[in-house]
Amino acid sequence: MQTAQTLPALPNLRQLRLLDWLYALMLWGGAAYAWSQYGHYMDIYEKSFLFGGAAVFSVLGWFWKPVRVLLVVVAAASLFGISDYHGNLARAQSAFFLKYILASQSAIMWMSTLFVLATLTYWLSLAIRSDFAARVGSSLTWSAVAMGLIGLMVRWYESYLISPDVGHIPISNLYEVFILFSIITSLLYLYYETRYSTRALGAFVLPVISAAVGFLLWYTFDRHAQNIQPLVPALQSYWMKLHVPANFIGYGSFSLAAMVAVAWLLANRGILASRLPSLDVLDDLMYKSVAVGFGFFTIATILGAMWAAEAWGGYWSWDPKETWALIVWLNYAAWLHIRLVKGLRGAFLAWWAVIGLFVTVFAFLGVNMFLSGLHSYGTL
Repeated sequence: MQTAQTLPALPNLRQLRLLDWLYALMLWGGAAYAWSQYGHYMDIYEKSFLFGGAAVFSVLGWFWKPVRVLLVVVAAASLFGISDYHGNLARAQSAFFLKYILASQSAIMWMSTLFVLATLTYWLSLAIRSDFAARVGSSLTWSAVAMGLIGLMVRWYESYLISPDVGHIPISNLYEVFILFSIITSLLYLYYETRYSTRALGAFVLPVISAAVGFLLWYTFDRHAQNIQPLVPALQSYWMKLHVPANFIGYGSFSLAAMVAVAWLLANRGILASRLPSLDVLDDLMYKSVAVGFGFFTIATILGAMWAAEAWGGYWSWDPKETWALIVWLNYAAWLHIRLVKGLRGAFLAWWAVIGLFVTVFAFLGVNMFLSGLHSYGTL
Protein backbone atom coordinates (compact mmCIF):
# COMPACT_ATOMS: atom_id res chain seq x y z
CA MET A 1 0.00 0.00 0.00
CA GLN A 2 1.28 3.45 -0.89
CA THR A 3 1.03 6.73 0.94
CA ALA A 4 0.62 10.19 -0.52
CA GLN A 5 3.88 11.75 -1.60
CA THR A 6 5.08 15.28 -2.14
CA LEU A 7 5.63 16.12 -5.78
CA PRO A 8 9.12 17.28 -6.72
CA ALA A 9 9.65 20.99 -7.12
CA LEU A 10 10.33 22.54 -10.50
CA PRO A 11 14.10 22.80 -10.98
CA ASN A 12 15.57 26.29 -10.94
CA LEU A 13 17.86 27.49 -13.71
CA ARG A 14 21.03 26.59 -11.80
CA GLN A 15 19.93 22.96 -11.56
CA LEU A 16 19.47 22.57 -15.31
CA ARG A 17 22.04 20.51 -17.18
CA LEU A 18 23.35 20.75 -20.71
CA LEU A 19 20.78 18.20 -21.95
CA ASP A 20 17.97 20.33 -20.51
CA TRP A 21 19.17 23.39 -22.42
CA LEU A 22 19.69 21.38 -25.61
CA TYR A 23 16.12 20.11 -25.33
CA ALA A 24 14.80 23.68 -24.98
CA LEU A 25 17.01 24.84 -27.86
CA MET A 26 15.60 22.06 -30.05
CA LEU A 27 12.03 23.19 -29.28
CA TRP A 28 12.78 26.82 -30.05
CA GLY A 29 14.60 25.78 -33.20
CA GLY A 30 11.58 23.75 -34.27
CA ALA A 31 9.27 26.69 -33.58
CA ALA A 32 11.53 28.97 -35.61
CA TYR A 33 11.56 26.46 -38.49
CA ALA A 34 7.76 26.19 -38.43
CA TRP A 35 7.50 29.97 -38.46
CA SER A 36 9.91 30.26 -41.40
CA GLN A 37 8.01 27.64 -43.41
CA TYR A 38 4.39 28.39 -42.50
CA GLY A 39 4.49 31.84 -40.90
CA HIS A 40 2.72 33.38 -43.88
CA TYR A 41 -0.34 31.26 -43.00
CA MET A 42 -0.33 32.40 -39.35
CA ASP A 43 -1.83 35.50 -37.78
CA ILE A 44 -0.22 37.23 -34.81
CA TYR A 45 -2.12 35.05 -32.33
CA GLU A 46 -1.00 31.80 -33.95
CA LYS A 47 2.60 32.99 -33.93
CA SER A 48 2.21 33.82 -30.24
CA PHE A 49 0.83 30.33 -29.58
CA LEU A 50 3.71 28.79 -31.51
CA PHE A 51 6.47 30.44 -29.52
CA GLY A 52 4.45 30.37 -26.30
CA GLY A 53 4.10 26.62 -26.78
CA ALA A 54 7.86 26.31 -27.16
CA ALA A 55 8.30 28.09 -23.82
CA VAL A 56 5.63 26.04 -22.04
CA PHE A 57 6.89 22.69 -23.32
CA SER A 58 10.48 23.64 -22.51
CA VAL A 59 9.54 24.06 -18.85
CA LEU A 60 7.26 20.99 -18.93
CA GLY A 61 10.11 18.89 -20.31
CA TRP A 62 12.42 20.09 -17.53
CA PHE A 63 9.82 19.08 -14.95
CA TRP A 64 8.51 15.87 -16.57
CA LYS A 65 11.26 14.32 -18.64
CA PRO A 66 9.22 11.61 -20.49
CA VAL A 67 7.55 14.45 -22.39
CA ARG A 68 10.87 15.09 -24.15
CA VAL A 69 10.83 11.72 -25.88
CA LEU A 70 7.17 12.17 -26.78
CA LEU A 71 7.76 15.57 -28.38
CA VAL A 72 10.80 14.40 -30.33
CA VAL A 73 8.91 11.39 -31.72
CA VAL A 74 5.82 13.45 -32.59
CA ALA A 75 7.86 16.22 -34.21
CA ALA A 76 10.00 13.83 -36.27
CA ALA A 77 7.10 11.68 -37.44
CA SER A 78 4.84 14.67 -38.16
CA LEU A 79 7.51 16.42 -40.21
CA PHE A 80 8.23 13.22 -42.13
CA GLY A 81 4.53 12.74 -42.84
CA ILE A 82 4.08 16.36 -43.92
CA SER A 83 7.11 16.22 -46.22
CA ASP A 84 5.89 12.94 -47.75
CA TYR A 85 2.83 14.70 -49.15
CA HIS A 86 4.95 16.83 -51.49
CA GLY A 87 2.05 19.29 -51.48
CA ASN A 88 -0.37 16.70 -52.92
CA LEU A 89 -3.19 15.49 -50.66
CA ALA A 90 -3.91 12.53 -52.96
CA ARG A 91 -0.62 10.91 -51.86
CA ALA A 92 -2.40 9.84 -48.66
CA GLN A 93 -3.90 7.03 -50.74
CA SER A 94 -0.71 5.91 -52.46
CA ALA A 95 2.44 6.70 -50.44
CA PHE A 96 3.15 3.72 -48.15
CA PHE A 97 3.95 5.57 -44.91
CA LEU A 98 1.05 7.98 -45.35
CA LYS A 99 -1.49 5.35 -46.30
CA TYR A 100 -0.69 2.94 -43.47
CA ILE A 101 0.85 5.03 -40.66
CA LEU A 102 1.19 8.80 -40.89
CA ALA A 103 -1.79 10.25 -42.75
CA SER A 104 -4.10 11.72 -40.15
CA GLN A 105 -6.78 9.05 -40.44
CA SER A 106 -4.23 6.22 -40.36
CA ALA A 107 -2.49 7.67 -37.30
CA ILE A 108 -5.80 8.15 -35.47
CA MET A 109 -6.81 4.55 -36.21
CA TRP A 110 -3.46 3.45 -34.72
CA MET A 111 -4.17 5.66 -31.71
CA SER A 112 -7.57 4.02 -31.24
CA THR A 113 -6.16 0.49 -31.50
CA LEU A 114 -3.33 1.23 -29.06
CA PHE A 115 -5.69 2.72 -26.47
CA VAL A 116 -7.90 -0.38 -26.55
CA LEU A 117 -4.85 -2.65 -26.26
CA ALA A 118 -3.56 -0.54 -23.37
CA THR A 119 -6.89 -0.89 -21.58
CA LEU A 120 -6.84 -4.67 -21.92
CA THR A 121 -3.19 -4.87 -20.87
CA TYR A 122 -3.73 -2.74 -17.75
CA TRP A 123 -6.61 -4.99 -16.71
CA LEU A 124 -4.50 -8.07 -17.35
CA SER A 125 -1.72 -6.63 -15.18
CA LEU A 126 -4.20 -5.94 -12.39
CA ALA A 127 -5.69 -9.43 -12.62
CA ILE A 128 -2.41 -11.36 -12.59
CA ARG A 129 -0.36 -8.82 -10.59
CA SER A 130 2.16 -8.50 -13.39
CA ASP A 131 4.44 -5.48 -13.27
CA PHE A 132 5.69 -6.37 -16.76
CA ALA A 133 2.15 -6.23 -18.18
CA ALA A 134 1.60 -2.90 -16.43
CA ARG A 135 4.76 -1.49 -18.03
CA VAL A 136 3.52 -2.72 -21.42
CA GLY A 137 0.19 -0.99 -20.78
CA SER A 138 2.01 2.23 -19.96
CA SER A 139 4.12 1.95 -23.12
CA LEU A 140 1.03 1.32 -25.22
CA THR A 141 -0.61 4.41 -23.72
CA TRP A 142 2.40 6.58 -24.49
CA SER A 143 2.42 5.17 -28.04
CA ALA A 144 -1.29 5.92 -28.45
CA VAL A 145 -0.75 9.50 -27.30
CA ALA A 146 2.10 9.88 -29.79
CA MET A 147 -0.02 8.58 -32.68
CA GLY A 148 -2.93 10.82 -31.70
CA LEU A 149 -0.70 13.89 -31.65
CA ILE A 150 0.87 12.91 -34.96
CA GLY A 151 -2.61 12.49 -36.41
CA LEU A 152 -3.65 15.97 -35.27
CA MET A 153 -0.45 17.60 -36.52
CA VAL A 154 -0.71 16.00 -39.96
CA ARG A 155 -4.45 16.72 -40.11
CA TRP A 156 -3.65 20.39 -39.48
CA TYR A 157 -1.38 20.38 -42.52
CA GLU A 158 -3.90 18.40 -44.59
CA SER A 159 -6.51 21.10 -44.00
CA TYR A 160 -4.21 23.63 -45.65
CA LEU A 161 -3.57 21.27 -48.56
CA ILE A 162 -7.30 21.31 -49.25
CA SER A 163 -7.19 25.11 -49.37
CA PRO A 164 -5.53 27.87 -47.36
CA ASP A 165 -9.05 29.15 -46.64
CA VAL A 166 -10.05 25.78 -45.21
CA GLY A 167 -6.91 25.31 -43.10
CA HIS A 168 -7.39 25.48 -39.32
CA ILE A 169 -6.15 23.98 -36.09
CA PRO A 170 -7.90 20.58 -35.65
CA ILE A 171 -10.00 21.27 -32.54
CA SER A 172 -13.17 22.51 -34.21
CA ASN A 173 -15.68 19.63 -34.14
CA LEU A 174 -16.68 16.55 -32.14
CA TYR A 175 -14.39 14.25 -34.10
CA GLU A 176 -11.33 16.36 -33.43
CA VAL A 177 -12.10 17.17 -29.81
CA PHE A 178 -12.68 13.50 -28.95
CA ILE A 179 -9.13 12.86 -30.14
CA LEU A 180 -7.98 15.82 -28.05
CA PHE A 181 -9.89 14.50 -25.01
CA SER A 182 -8.28 11.07 -25.32
CA ILE A 183 -4.80 12.58 -25.56
CA ILE A 184 -5.23 15.03 -22.68
CA THR A 185 -6.83 12.51 -20.32
CA SER A 186 -4.06 10.02 -21.08
CA LEU A 187 -1.32 12.58 -20.45
CA LEU A 188 -2.90 13.61 -17.16
CA TYR A 189 -3.05 9.98 -16.09
CA LEU A 190 0.51 9.25 -17.23
CA TYR A 191 1.77 12.23 -15.25
CA TYR A 192 0.17 10.97 -12.05
CA GLU A 193 1.28 7.43 -12.85
CA THR A 194 4.86 8.69 -12.85
CA ARG A 195 4.56 10.91 -9.80
CA TYR A 196 2.78 8.34 -7.62
CA SER A 197 4.83 5.41 -8.94
CA THR A 198 1.77 3.27 -9.56
CA ARG A 199 0.33 1.74 -12.72
CA ALA A 200 -2.61 0.03 -11.03
CA LEU A 201 -4.97 2.88 -11.86
CA GLY A 202 -4.51 2.39 -15.59
CA ALA A 203 -7.17 -0.32 -15.44
CA PHE A 204 -9.65 2.30 -14.21
CA VAL A 205 -8.67 5.36 -16.24
CA LEU A 206 -8.10 3.77 -19.65
CA PRO A 207 -11.70 2.45 -19.98
CA VAL A 208 -13.09 5.99 -20.10
CA ILE A 209 -10.58 6.75 -22.88
CA SER A 210 -11.56 3.55 -24.70
CA ALA A 211 -15.19 4.66 -24.43
CA ALA A 212 -14.23 7.93 -26.13
CA VAL A 213 -12.41 5.91 -28.79
CA GLY A 214 -15.53 3.79 -29.30
CA PHE A 215 -17.58 6.93 -29.90
CA LEU A 216 -14.88 8.24 -32.21
CA LEU A 217 -14.93 5.06 -34.31
CA TRP A 218 -18.73 5.09 -34.55
CA TYR A 219 -18.64 8.77 -35.49
CA THR A 220 -16.04 8.01 -38.15
CA PHE A 221 -17.62 5.00 -39.85
CA ASP A 222 -21.29 5.91 -39.41
CA ARG A 223 -21.16 9.67 -39.92
CA HIS A 224 -17.90 10.04 -41.91
CA ALA A 225 -16.85 12.71 -39.42
CA GLN A 226 -13.17 12.37 -40.34
CA ASN A 227 -13.69 14.57 -43.40
CA ILE A 228 -12.13 18.00 -42.98
CA GLN A 229 -14.69 20.79 -43.30
CA PRO A 230 -14.27 24.59 -43.48
CA LEU A 231 -14.86 26.47 -40.25
CA VAL A 232 -18.17 28.24 -39.77
CA PRO A 233 -17.67 32.00 -39.30
CA ALA A 234 -18.08 31.99 -35.49
CA LEU A 235 -15.25 29.46 -35.14
CA GLN A 236 -12.84 31.53 -37.21
CA SER A 237 -11.48 33.13 -34.06
CA TYR A 238 -8.30 32.99 -32.02
CA TRP A 239 -10.51 32.41 -28.96
CA MET A 240 -11.13 28.86 -30.16
CA LYS A 241 -7.41 28.05 -29.87
CA LEU A 242 -7.50 29.02 -26.17
CA HIS A 243 -11.01 28.06 -25.08
CA VAL A 244 -11.13 24.50 -26.44
CA PRO A 245 -7.81 23.15 -25.02
CA ALA A 246 -8.53 24.72 -21.60
CA ASN A 247 -12.00 23.17 -21.64
CA PHE A 248 -10.68 19.72 -22.40
CA ILE A 249 -8.00 19.82 -19.75
CA GLY A 250 -10.95 20.38 -17.44
CA TYR A 251 -12.98 17.53 -18.93
CA GLY A 252 -9.97 15.19 -18.84
CA SER A 253 -9.23 16.03 -15.20
CA PHE A 254 -12.85 15.51 -14.16
CA SER A 255 -12.88 12.13 -15.94
CA LEU A 256 -9.65 11.11 -14.23
CA ALA A 257 -11.09 12.13 -10.83
CA ALA A 258 -14.21 10.05 -11.44
CA MET A 259 -12.30 6.91 -12.35
CA VAL A 260 -9.98 7.33 -9.35
CA ALA A 261 -13.14 7.70 -7.26
CA VAL A 262 -14.36 4.34 -8.60
CA ALA A 263 -11.06 2.80 -7.50
CA TRP A 264 -11.46 4.44 -4.06
CA LEU A 265 -14.98 3.05 -3.63
CA LEU A 266 -13.84 -0.47 -4.53
CA ALA A 267 -10.76 -0.34 -2.32
CA ASN A 268 -12.83 1.01 0.55
CA ARG A 269 -14.97 -2.14 0.34
CA GLY A 270 -11.90 -4.36 0.26
CA ILE A 271 -12.18 -5.08 -3.47
CA LEU A 272 -8.73 -5.05 -5.10
CA ALA A 273 -7.49 -3.11 -2.06
CA SER A 274 -4.17 -4.97 -1.96
CA ARG A 275 -3.54 -4.15 -5.63
CA LEU A 276 -4.40 -0.46 -5.52
CA PRO A 277 -2.72 2.54 -3.88
CA SER A 278 -3.86 3.40 -0.36
CA LEU A 279 -7.11 5.26 0.22
CA ASP A 280 -5.08 8.36 1.19
CA VAL A 281 -3.24 8.33 -2.15
CA LEU A 282 -6.47 7.83 -4.07
CA ASP A 283 -8.16 10.62 -2.14
CA ASP A 284 -5.22 12.95 -2.76
CA LEU A 285 -5.19 12.15 -6.48
CA MET A 286 -8.95 12.63 -6.73
CA TYR A 287 -8.67 16.05 -5.07
CA LYS A 288 -5.75 17.15 -7.26
CA SER A 289 -7.60 16.08 -10.40
CA VAL A 290 -10.75 17.99 -9.47
CA ALA A 291 -8.72 21.06 -8.48
CA VAL A 292 -6.76 21.09 -11.77
CA GLY A 293 -9.94 20.48 -13.77
CA PHE A 294 -11.81 23.22 -11.94
CA GLY A 295 -9.02 25.71 -12.54
CA PHE A 296 -8.84 25.07 -16.27
CA PHE A 297 -12.62 24.84 -16.63
CA THR A 298 -12.93 28.24 -14.94
CA ILE A 299 -10.41 29.72 -17.38
CA ALA A 300 -12.24 28.08 -20.31
CA THR A 301 -15.59 29.48 -19.15
CA ILE A 302 -14.18 33.00 -18.90
CA LEU A 303 -12.57 32.67 -22.34
CA GLY A 304 -15.84 31.31 -23.71
CA ALA A 305 -17.73 34.35 -22.42
CA MET A 306 -15.21 36.67 -24.07
CA TRP A 307 -15.53 34.69 -27.30
CA ALA A 308 -19.33 34.93 -27.10
CA ALA A 309 -19.11 38.70 -26.69
CA GLU A 310 -17.07 38.92 -29.88
CA ALA A 311 -19.19 36.44 -31.89
CA TRP A 312 -22.71 37.22 -30.67
CA GLY A 313 -22.45 40.58 -28.96
CA GLY A 314 -23.01 39.39 -25.38
CA TYR A 315 -21.00 37.63 -22.69
CA TRP A 316 -23.83 35.33 -21.61
CA SER A 317 -27.08 34.33 -23.29
CA TRP A 318 -28.26 31.32 -21.23
CA ASP A 319 -27.76 29.12 -24.26
CA PRO A 320 -28.14 25.43 -23.21
CA LYS A 321 -24.38 24.83 -23.60
CA GLU A 322 -23.61 27.86 -21.43
CA THR A 323 -26.20 26.89 -18.84
CA TRP A 324 -24.84 23.36 -18.50
CA ALA A 325 -21.28 24.66 -18.37
CA LEU A 326 -22.37 26.76 -15.39
CA ILE A 327 -23.95 23.67 -13.79
CA VAL A 328 -20.67 21.77 -14.20
CA TRP A 329 -18.71 24.69 -12.72
CA LEU A 330 -21.06 25.00 -9.73
CA ASN A 331 -20.94 21.23 -9.18
CA TYR A 332 -17.16 21.11 -8.82
CA ALA A 333 -17.01 24.44 -6.97
CA ALA A 334 -19.31 22.90 -4.35
CA TRP A 335 -17.19 19.70 -4.31
CA LEU A 336 -14.02 21.67 -3.58
CA HIS A 337 -15.78 23.90 -1.03
CA ILE A 338 -17.02 20.93 0.96
CA ARG A 339 -13.63 19.25 0.91
CA LEU A 340 -11.52 22.31 1.68
CA VAL A 341 -13.81 24.27 4.01
CA LYS A 342 -15.83 21.53 5.67
CA GLY A 343 -13.00 18.98 5.63
CA LEU A 344 -15.23 16.21 4.31
CA ARG A 345 -13.57 13.09 2.91
CA GLY A 346 -14.54 9.57 1.98
CA ALA A 347 -17.35 7.85 0.13
CA PHE A 348 -19.61 10.89 -0.17
CA LEU A 349 -17.09 12.87 -2.21
CA ALA A 350 -16.09 9.77 -4.20
CA TRP A 351 -19.69 9.16 -5.24
CA TRP A 352 -20.04 12.86 -6.00
CA ALA A 353 -17.00 12.74 -8.30
CA VAL A 354 -18.51 9.75 -10.15
CA ILE A 355 -21.90 11.43 -10.56
CA GLY A 356 -20.11 14.61 -11.58
CA LEU A 357 -18.69 12.78 -14.59
CA PHE A 358 -22.21 12.02 -15.84
CA VAL A 359 -23.14 15.69 -15.41
CA THR A 360 -20.01 16.66 -17.36
CA VAL A 361 -20.71 14.15 -20.15
CA PHE A 362 -24.21 15.53 -20.56
CA ALA A 363 -22.88 19.09 -20.65
CA PHE A 364 -20.35 18.10 -23.31
CA LEU A 365 -22.25 15.57 -25.42
CA GLY A 366 -25.86 15.37 -24.23
CA VAL A 367 -26.55 19.02 -24.95
CA ASN A 368 -25.44 18.46 -28.56
CA MET A 369 -27.74 15.45 -28.85
CA PHE A 370 -30.90 16.63 -27.13
CA LEU A 371 -30.85 20.43 -26.96
CA SER A 372 -30.40 23.14 -29.54
CA GLY A 373 -28.87 26.58 -29.29
CA LEU A 374 -26.11 28.85 -30.49
CA HIS A 375 -23.48 26.13 -29.91
CA SER A 376 -24.49 23.95 -32.85
CA TYR A 377 -21.06 23.13 -34.24
CA GLY A 378 -20.82 19.64 -32.77
CA THR A 379 -24.23 18.14 -33.51
CA LEU A 380 -24.40 14.41 -34.12
